[in-house]
Amino acid sequence: MAVKAKWIGAVLLSLTLCACGGKKPEPPASAPASGGTEATVAPPDQRPVIVAFGDSLTAGYGVEPGKSYPDDLQRLLDAAGYMYHVVNLGVSGDTTTDGVQRLPDVLSAKPAIVILEFGGNDGLRGLPVSATRANQTQMIRTLRGAGIEVLLAGMTLPRNYGPDYIRSFEQVYVDLAAQFRLVRIPFLLEGVGGHPDLVQADGIHPTAEGCQVVSGNVMKYLRPLLKK
Repeated sequence: MAVKAKWIGAVLLSLTLCACGGKKPEPPASAPASGGTEATVAPPDQRPVIVAFGDSLTAGYGVEPGKSYPDDLQRLLDAAGYMYHVVNLGVSGDTTTDGVQRLPDVLSAKPAIVILEFGGNDGLRGLPVSATRANQTQMIRTLRGAGIEVLLAGMTLPRNYGPDYIRSFEQVYVDLAAQFRLVRIPFLLEGVGGHPDLVQADGIHPTAEGCQVVSGNVMKYLRPLLKK
């Protein structure tokens, strides 16, 4: 538990210190016309969208493009025969307040499901739990109001933040899952912390292999929301 708590603290610290974040996928470029033949444009993806919405843990900080947990989640979905398109809307350093402000980006993607992963930076900064709860509630209400299913990813805090604060912080996820009848991932990074072979050289962020563990965690809880 001491090793895991120390690692969790390092991860949460990294959420605030990271300078880079996820990028929205860019549309495919059209091939230049040649010999009077019109350029070929790839048809739009008609599959239902799953938006991975969160901070650096979602963005895939420190791994090569195509190696984040949402990227691997796409591979798991494809292999299992689920016809969904995963869109990564993770941005490093985001708080729940940032998440509220970015809701229009999520809605514009017209997702069927949103994997909601926020709160670590709120806790690290010692923000009032009431504010974290209010922001999470607003995001969930907005998404559910648009007919979007929400998978809630839970987070915890370093033990030195004190048992009372940690307990109230963790309870936010439990309460919201119960209030809105959401499927909840207890801890997104379960099975990665404390495993040197699954974290980068900084000892903080998951490697590509670590992201595969995270995607497996997500897939376990996402599966009940999927349709073939």
